[in-house]
Amino acid sequence: MHYDYLVVGTGLFGSVFASEMKKKKKSCLMLEKRNHIGGNVYTEKIAGINVHKYGAHIFHTSNRKVWDYVNQFVRFNHYVNSPIAVWRDEVYNLPFNMNTFSRMWGIRTPAEAKSVIAEQIAELGIAEPKNLEEQALSLAGRDVYEKLVKGYTEKQWGRDCKDLPAFIIKRLPLRFTYDNNYFNDLYQGIPEGGYTSLIEKLIDGIPVITGISYQKFLRENEQKGADRITYDKVLYTGMIDEYFDYYLGKLEYRSLRFETEIIKDCDNYQGNAVVNYTEREIPYTRIIEHKHFEFGTQPDTVITREYPAAWKEGDEPYYPVNDKRNEILYAQYKKLAESIKNEKNVLFGGRLGQYKYYDMDQVIDDALTMAEQQI
Repeated sequence: MHYDYLVVGTGLFGSVFASEMKKKKKSCLMLEKRNHIGGNVYTEKIAGINVHKYGAHIFHTSNRKVWDYVNQFVRFNHYVNSPIAVWRDEVYNLPFNMNTFSRMWGIRTPAEAKSVIAEQIAELGIAEPKNLEEQALSLAGRDVYEKLVKGYTEKQWGRDCKDLPAFIIKRLPLRFTYDNNYFNDLYQGIPEGGYTSLIEKLIDGIPVITGISYQKFLRENEQKGADRITYDKVLYTGMIDEYFDYYLGKLEYRSLRFETEIIKDCDNYQGNAVVNYTEREIPYTRIIEHKHFEFGTQPDTVITREYPAAWKEGDEPYYPVNDKRNEILYAQYKKLAESIKNEKNVLFGGRLGQYKYYDMDQVIDDALTMAEQQI
């Protein structure tokens, strides 16, 4: 068999790209190292509930083109992301807004909240923040930092805030309105029936081989000799350093570990889809109760505890570590990728292929752009 494109990865980037290629009568074969399609947005039905297997994914965008695009395939509900933070026996609304400040200080007006924050910042007297701790303190004051930022951030990065660079937090979203909507985007929601239904519709009719890595596919395909699969171009959405067999060194990532539990005869475990735990002593960063993403009324519920983890080769990479050392190394890999783009007809896309954190709408927009450029 011969294909125009070999698409490595069935996440959003690869699936949108392949879908667009199919519309233009280009043939694609897709590879997926997991035993299911969808990458990190994959949802699995458990106890009648669409479970986000790799962490909470809330679609949000102000890009009308992207919103209209995804709505061709599935209908989105009206879910609004309004997470809760738990610190010891205290419960706060996120993002940091007037509900948060009223609960924290017993105040009522924006002027009072601004006054408390300004007074705390002034008392600290931090002129030039040298690390993440000083940066956060200089932006939000001591109470918000110690209760809602410090422990959560240290768990996420596996390091003390004093040992993290200041640039990681460029700003903290302090909102002086009583609004618990985490996002400011025009459009927001969850696909009815879960994200897997979106991926299935995107790649409908496109052949997919699951449970195989790109490297294993190359080895096995080469052994087929004259019967091997051929293709004109490759879209690679895996780790860019892995593609080059770590030739220039390994990029750093943070990983995650998930513990999912079915709770019988419990129709509502925590009253919210996402509850963050901001104390460092609690090992997980959040608990997700999946049924709330789709306003479920099932008699049982499914929860997932999310644990940050150090990444090592063979683990699933979730977040790039965008510090100076890794940015320099990625720039070298990017240059290497550009040098083989025309020679070997290889394209790199997505969170791992481009070593940056993407929101889902940005992934889709970039995949559409790449498809347009190819066409």
